[in-house]
Amino acid sequence: MSDDLNKPALDVFEAARTRRSIRAYKRDPVPLVTLREIIALGRHAPSGSNIQPWRVHVMTGATLVRLGNAIRQAFLNDEPGHQRDYDYYTDPILEPYLARRRQCGWGLYGTLGIGRGDHEKSRAYRATNYDFFGAPAGLVFTIDRRLEKGSWLDYGMFLQTIMLAARARGLHTCAEASIANYPDIVRRELGISDEWIVICGMAMGYADPGAIINTFRPPRIAVDEYAVFLD
Repeated sequence: MSDDLNKPALDVFEAARTRRSIRAYKRDPVPLVTLREIIALGRHAPSGSNIQPWRVHVMTGATLVRLGNAIRQAFLNDEPGHQRDYDYYTDPILEPYLARRRQCGWGLYGTLGIGRGDHEKSRAYRATNYDFFGAPAGLVFTIDRRLEKGSWLDYGMFLQTIMLAARARGLHTCAEASIANYPDIVRRELGISDEWIVICGMAMGYADPGAIINTFRPPRIAVDEYAVFLD
């Protein structure tokens, strides 16, 4: 791959088309002024009654390494007692969603040459989630525990605004629900009170164009499968 992967998106359509979950990054640091610009744009996301439920911790340097190491160690050591603050998926996962999830997972691991049932290699790769895939910047998003589903809808738009803004500056991201698997560690390391739910993390940086994992893109359903146009 050429470094065209990191070309800034020219408009919102290109930003949306080129946004993908990037799982390998260059070491190049992201200037603080750029990080602030991107996060500041997020506040323009829609919010019902202007509640603005978002709170984000932006990490670089030692803090990012410390949090990543703490979570990675807990994962590799199978530390007991860790539990998400909320359920991300249904249990069991229903169709057609289960088939889509499996297609994504098998495709991702297949790109890396990790076969089905190769638990040792898949576990080692999963651990890279907690290092924010080597990105120079990591974000953690939290929400007030007292808020309801409407504010979570607002939060999704906030996250998307940040990811599209990153593309406009030649950066890439990967939203990481996996970070929320260890909310107590996140709160401890970042000094967050129990009043805040850990929603997810996010890696941000310049994509490594030579990493095979960055060639993977899961298929998306066609517009006519989810949209009805009425006259």
